[in-house]
Amino acid sequence: MTEDHRSTCPIACTLDLVGDRWTLLVLRDIFLGKTRYDEFLASPEKISTNILADRLRRLEAMGMVEKQPYGAHRKRMEYRLTERGQSLGPILEAMVQWGRANVPGTERFQPQSSH
Repeated sequence: MTEDHRSTCPIACTLDLVGDRWTLLVLRDIFLGKTRYDEFLASPEKISTNILADRLRRLEAMGMVEKQPYGAHRKRMEYRLTERGQSLGPILEAMVQWGRANVPGTERFQPQSSH
């Protein structure tokens, strides 16, 4: 067992990385085509700015997303999924399928294929 994980269980280790309240929602938004900070803030779940900044930093540190400057301001960043981040697509899709089958009122997840 490593210091970063509670156990060697793959489910527990995955939850240690992406199992908090917000991380998968940020990843969902990137799968849906959002790339910019203000786009993430506009999501219906209303993530706060400090939590969003923290999750984007964590995702970058984990190698799930990469950021690149855009526009005239060097501090404005776009976030894109890395190959590692893209590999979570089937997991998100399985969650969608489960939610649609078991949670009334859920809607279809429509990831954009440009990533």
